[in-house]
Amino acid sequence: MFDLPPDLEGAARSWLEHGERTPRAPRFASSVVLLRDSPTGLETWLGYRPGTSPLGVLAFPGGSLETSDDDAVGWLGPPPSYWAERMGTADVGLARRHVIGAIRELFEETGILLAGPDLSSTVENNTSPEWMRAREAVADQEKSFTDVLAKRGLSVRTDLLKPLVNWLSPDFSHRRFNTRYFAATVPMNQQPSMLASKGVWARWVCVRKVIAERDTTALGDEVGQPNTVGLRLGQLLVPGSEIMLEKMASANGCIAYLSYKRSAHVYQPTLVEEDGVLRLEVEAAKTVANEPQRER
Repeated sequence: MFDLPPDLEGAARSWLEHGERTPRAPRFASSVVLLRDSPTGLETWLGYRPGTSPLGVLAFPGGSLETSDDDAVGWLGPPPSYWAERMGTADVGLARRHVIGAIRELFEETGILLAGPDLSSTVENNTSPEWMRAREAVADQEKSFTDVLAKRGLSVRTDLLKPLVNWLSPDFSHRRFNTRYFAATVPMNQQPSMLASKGVWARWVCVRKVIAERDTTALGDEVGQPNTVGLRLGQLLVPGSEIMLEKMASANGCIAYLSYKRSAHVYQPTLVEEDGVLRLEVEAAKTVANEPQRER
């Protein structure tokens, strides 16, 4: 069971009052859980999303797929057919779009670029003004991500991604996403940063600390926005993100987390009412041999 984010309260009440109906078609999206090890445990990059995002007020880097994600691009690593199999879909083209979209969104929102001239190297020193201009141009759709790569002789490094889970927004939401989550570590000599024109708050967070303080308002108060102050973790994140943070908190570092064997699973919450309080219920993923049994 998870808290119902405040911005979904109205849609949820309307869904119950007027009876279930055909849900809106979701938009496809990709998101990347960026990871690094630290002396205090596994850390991940979280950012604030202005407005009401179906991915949460606080979220991992990500967003909607774009038509340009179908464009030709240099490709290094496992082929699209591999990704389709790992995602549990027969649509190889869609799997390819999700992978490109994940790498593009990560670049736009953090500057981390999973690309290089070959399988043995990646881009370095990604914090220059030139790279920021490229990020802004891609974010504003003034340039396509594939053009930015082609101009520099770069190919996407799909071997640097790890598939995680599929999150589907609840049926009652007015804006619904079908989001594929991936994981990645930071390539050598790269550092994440906020997009200059749109960044409000983003930083590395210690996952164990965030989970330990989940029933407090510490993180929301730190972000300091009107729709974060005074809110608990479950009111800031979609349940899928909270589940992933739980699993990260129980992992012994990046290698351990990335080495889990995961089967394709769709997290989709259903609306339940307990003593007049609306909550979201999410079915846990099935565990496999080397995956921790701690689930929600």
